[in-house]
Amino acid sequence: MPQKQLTVIKYLFMRERARDKGRLEDILEYSDNVTTLIDGYTLEAFVKDKRTYYSVMKNVEVVGEAAYMLSKAFKKAHPATPWNTVQGMRHVLVHDYANVVSTTLYDTAVNGIPELRRQVEIYLTETDWEAWASVPDDLEDFAE
Repeated sequence: MPQKQLTVIKYLFMRERARDKGRLEDILEYSDNVTTLIDGYTLEAFVKDKRTYYSVMKNVEVVGEAAYMLSKAFKKAHPATPWNTVQGMRHVLVHDYANVVSTTLYDTAVNGIPELRRQVEIYLTETDWEAWASVPDDLEDFAE
């Protein structure tokens, strides 16, 4: 693949301050999906209903991916949110899917996702996005 194409591809996946707001909006959207899907389910019913189980799993995965793609500066500026835990769940769902613990996924959907959503709503309303995006990105955001 030519170097120019690699540069363009890399650019599309970089963590930039300007993209943080959109990623937080994604977290809200997919969190809402999880809440809607899990509503009214007991753990037992959730585990039996494979369609709901895997739908919740996928939406939690997307929440984790959106969190993972936030700029490091944003995550550092908002340490009250357990970003490493959110990202860690995503990594388990993607890379260790055969060993997902149903009770952990259920607890995440019922308790963790609503709390994360509350925090993200606050960040979206309290952040001056124009000012946030105007600060140059840290070089560390492009590492990894």
